Amino acid sequence: MYRPLPDCLTIKDSKIQGLGLFATMIIKAKTNLGLTHIYNEAHEDNYIRTPLGGFFNHNHTDPNCLIQEDGKYLFLVVIRDIQPGEELTAKYTLYNPELVM
Repeated sequence: MYRPLPDCLTIKDSKIQGLGLFATMIIKAKTNLGLTHIYNEAHEDNYIRTPLGGFFNHNHTDPNCLIQEDGKYLFLVVIRDIQPGEELTAKYTLYNPELVM
């Protein structure tokens, strides 16, 4: 069965912006959580967002994830252990997050 998010994640209200991704269990550093964006020149901002890519929020000072590029695909990778209830964040530059608000 298709699952838009890994079992270790849920979507909830965020103190950062709108909705965000939150851990439902401990997520270990170096975990690849999956595909967030697919490059497509015909699409707005040149990327199509997956459900995973549509809900993590930007944090430019202390992110707990990073965006890893692999050709035309972007993935969300954990850079330190994340505790249950903690929001997943990454520093990203696909577009200006201040303009999305």
